[in-house]
Amino acid sequence: MEQRTFPRLDRAVGVVGLGTWQLGADWGTVSEEAALRVLAAAVDSGVSFLDTADVYGDGRSETLIGRFLRTRPDAGLTVATKMGRRVEQRPEAYTLAHFREWTDRSRRNLGVDTLDLVQLHCPPTPVFADDAVFDALDTLVAEERIAGYGVSVETCAEALTAIARPGVASVQIILNALRHKPLERVLPAAAEAGVGIIARVPLASGLLSGRYDEHTTFAPDDHRTYNRQGQAFDVGETFAGVDLTLGLAAVRRLAPLVGTERTMAQFALRWVIDQPGVTVVIPGARDVTQAQRNAESAGQQALSDQERAVVADVYDDLVRPQVHDRW
Repeated sequence: MEQRTFPRLDRAVGVVGLGTWQLGADWGTVSEEAALRVLAAAVDSGVSFLDTADVYGDGRSETLIGRFLRTRPDAGLTVATKMGRRVEQRPEAYTLAHFREWTDRSRRNLGVDTLDLVQLHCPPTPVFADDAVFDALDTLVAEERIAGYGVSVETCAEALTAIARPGVASVQIILNALRHKPLERVLPAAAEAGVGIIARVPLASGLLSGRYDEHTTFAPDDHRTYNRQGQAFDVGETFAGVDLTLGLAAVRRLAPLVGTERTMAQFALRWVIDQPGVTVVIPGARDVTQAQRNAESAGQQALSDQERAVVADVYDDLVRPQVHDRW
């Protein structure tokens, strides 16, 4: 698999990683055995970057990854976790004392002495401008609790504020064929600063897999059921903030581009991989086949200029008016 580097971490990873929110919670039930099979299938397919968070299943995702790491001690994996969403979202909660507490818990869950990468997990916007927060993160690096730190953001404005921080190694942001705004300023700024870009929600919560229609139903404990209007967290995390009916119309316009040699999901992942400045894309997977096919997208041919132009046209015609200025 193609390797790309986080310059400020001096660490290279496969361009397709694995997001593990679904192994913890909010995507319906995934058994421990199924989760471990997904992790194995992804790594065996060339994945070397795993993204998790302390809030995914209240530590379940981290703990399962920790179990897996013990079976693959020489796999050379990079595990990025996130912190901050297990408490009430107030800027004053983002303190060194809490950071030590939160990272110590993640270190126990993952069974490691030093966390590879810790990201602030979509914190309140004022946190990004608080010097004390980033001084505290620098302290964690000095104490060798963490090797580096980054941020996960909701908005491009938050991303640009974070990129200007000299210690920030990565920005995790929603980027997919239905969410183009980061292409304008965020990716170029990150590339110039040497900040890695972790592209999340690359399949728009599965919408870009092409497997859903107006009659699809999701489990009650799946965020695609309970967060469609942003009832639980930012609505942009569910279907990338796109109305489901409109999103399905966009996918149907893209479908003729897919052909017979790849799946719709692989086409959508390849679109993300092709964007200059992307370090790693982190699709989730609930079963072995999904994990393998996602990884295969790294080895597929880049999209043609014509294909990229159609994606841009579909976005401009259908999606831009609804989401572009929101995030």
